Amino acid sequence: MSDNSSGTAQSQPGETETSHNLPVFTVSEISQAVKHTVEETFQWVRIRGEISGFKRAASGHLYFTLKDADAVIDGVCWRGTAGRLSIKPEDGMEIVATGRLTTYPGRSKYQVVVDHMELAGEGALLKLLEDRRRKLEAEGLFAAERKRDIPYLPDVIGVVTSPTGAVIRDILHRLADRFPVHVLVWPVLVQGDNAAAQVAAAVRGFGAIEAGGPVPRPDVVIVARGGGSLEDLWAFNEEEVVRAIADSPIPVISAVGHETDTTLADFAADRRAPTPTAAAEMAVPVRLDLLAQVMEDGQRIASAVSRRLADHRRNLDATARALPNPARMLQEQAQRLDDWTERLGHSLGGGLERRRARLANAAAGLTRPDKIIQMEAGRLASEVRALKTAGRAAVDRARGRLTQASALLESYSYQRVLDRGFALVTDPAGAPVTSAKTLKTGDRLDLRLRDGTRPVVVAGGAPPAKTATSAPGEDTSAKPKTNKPGDDRQGRLL
Repeated sequence: MSDNSSGTAQSQPGETETSHNLPVFTVSEISQAVKHTVEETFQWVRIRGEISGFKRAASGHLYFTLKDADAVIDGVCWRGTAGRLSIKPEDGMEIVATGRLTTYPGRSKYQVVVDHMELAGEGALLKLLEDRRRKLEAEGLFAAERKRDIPYLPDVIGVVTSPTGAVIRDILHRLADRFPVHVLVWPVLVQGDNAAAQVAAAVRGFGAIEAGGPVPRPDVVIVARGGGSLEDLWAFNEEEVVRAIADSPIPVISAVGHETDTTLADFAADRRAPTPTAAAEMAVPVRLDLLAQVMEDGQRIASAVSRRLADHRRNLDATARALPNPARMLQEQAQRLDDWTERLGHSLGGGLERRRARLANAAAGLTRPDKIIQMEAGRLASEVRALKTAGRAAVDRARGRLTQASALLESYSYQRVLDRGFALVTDPAGAPVTSAKTLKTGDRLDLRLRDGTRPVVVAGGAPPAKTATSAPGEDTSAKPKTNKPGDDRQGRLL
């Protein structure tokens, strides 16, 4: 029986699923079973490895791979947990991740859901710190030319630190001893998951305060924390804190840790103080020293002024002794004024007499104006008469020339030709007819004679024969022959 049972329980090559009694699972069922087994077995684990393929999804979840020399495992950190991480994961960072193992049925993979993350050992922290320092230094955040001077006498000091630690008490006590000023404290966490974000926000918040507003704007900001391990001070090595300090419009003094502790915030700040107490000493001078200095300077100024006044007094006395007596100078000038007044009266009288005599002589030599006017009027009348005579003669000469020209022009007029028995033949348009060849029977013409114009019509008939030219020596005084009655060879015009 047992052999048969054993034989039926084992699947043989070529046998179908129905030949044995193993249960059949769906893919989802077997995936859930594996998921339950893994989560029950590894509810809480710590895994050390190097981050690779890190990415932050749009949803805020973190996805990465943890690897060592022989194996890899996927990791995920949900958005709510990612905001509470004490470090910012990045590729190449060796960490210790704390969380639980689970599976992802959609890809048949197992992964670790991270709830906490920390750097694996101080060596890893130092390597990360050095890499980050080089990166930020290459960007110029630590350049010396970015450093600003701290105000000598600030009116308001802003302090970014924990409100409950000994640091703030040390700073306030030291400021009260040296030079009491108005202090604004921005309370923050200086260690833990949200410390870096709070410190960066505080530095930016102080820089955003408007001058002259209801809240006084600090003249200098102190970022302070007490001593601790590298992990304790890690918040001041985060990029957001370093960039906030480097971009601050207000000068910043970094006082993080003890004298031997160094953070990236120290490199970005305008001044680094070895301790918070030293930061307070850098921020303000000693009030008593200032008072003593002011008193000493006041005494020196008073002594210098006294010496200067004494010197001026001696110079004034010496100058006064060298000056003449003012009363005597006034008396001499008064006497001289009287003398000049008397001389001026005499000189004015004599001058007036001399000028009066010269004026009389000049008046005697002048011609009376009415005589000058009469003479000029006579000369003007004579010139007018002469001008009229010349004008009439010129007009007569011009009139004679015009008469001659008119007579000559009249002699050339065609009207005089008509008066001698000639006639002017024109067409109806008024154009003169100069050739008989252009006429034909029936043409209408105008015949202008001496005493008027008559219309005519060209009749038929040949033109009269030309008269023979007389021979030389022949008597041409005989009358030309007249045409016989009825001889129509001449033609008719009327």
